[in-house]
Amino acid sequence: MTGRLAGKKCVITGGGGGIGGATGKLFCAEGAEVVLLDLDEAALARAAGDIAANNPDAKISTISANIADEDDAIRALTTLAERMGGIDVLVNNAGIRKFTHLTEATPESWHDIISVNLLGTANCAKAAMPYLRASATGAIVNVSSVYGVIGRKNMGQYDATKAAINSMTRTLAHEEAEHGVRVNCVCPGGTLTPFHKTRFAADGMDQADIDAIQADATLMRRWAEVEEIAYPILWLASDEASFITGIILMADGGKSAK
Repeated sequence: MTGRLAGKKCVITGGGGGIGGATGKLFCAEGAEVVLLDLDEAALARAAGDIAANNPDAKISTISANIADEDDAIRALTTLAERMGGIDVLVNNAGIRKFTHLTEATPESWHDIISVNLLGTANCAKAAMPYLRASATGAIVNVSSVYGVIGRKNMGQYDATKAAINSMTRTLAHEEAEHGVRVNCVCPGGTLTPFHKTRFAADGMDQADIDAIQADATLMRRWAEVEEIAYPILWLASDEASFITGIILMADGGKSAK
């Protein structure tokens, strides 16, 4: 590795999940000090353990927090800033899913998904911002979805929150430019995370069935691996992207170009 994040202090929300864990592994390999933040303590332990096992020199730690609660988000980010001596990069990756048609969505499910996906992102950005402003190279990378840009059925609540994150990215980029903080967004397409693998296995799907889902869905005709989303996040977090802010980067295998 090239040390592209050498010396940077980074926080990754949703760090116990597939994309979050892969991003943490890559950031550590590139020289960053990384804290994985997640509500699921067991998932955090697995992700951090995997990183440490593959990279004994990794500067990796974890913290559990409910980012849907503004006070808990502030507690967590303040604790992390004190632990590391600041925050240079925030990756807002945490999110939950809801599978239903919009006409069947309940007020409770709307509250749940907005609280985590949208308010959680806003809470963490707000809590981290004093430290990002104090950094010479402060950066936020939000993780959205290709479906925040294009349509589909049965996940409208999730997709609406992702479209809102795209909008929030642009607004924060405008608001924070004067403070030297860059704000960008990555929109993954179909990514074969442990969440998907578990769900497909429960449905009795074999690898051929899983592959067939993406065969005609993207120009690349396949799923993304989690590392293929982590690399664009890395680039936007690094000083290589120092003149990049306010972009919505599609990492979707060409799905949005079809």
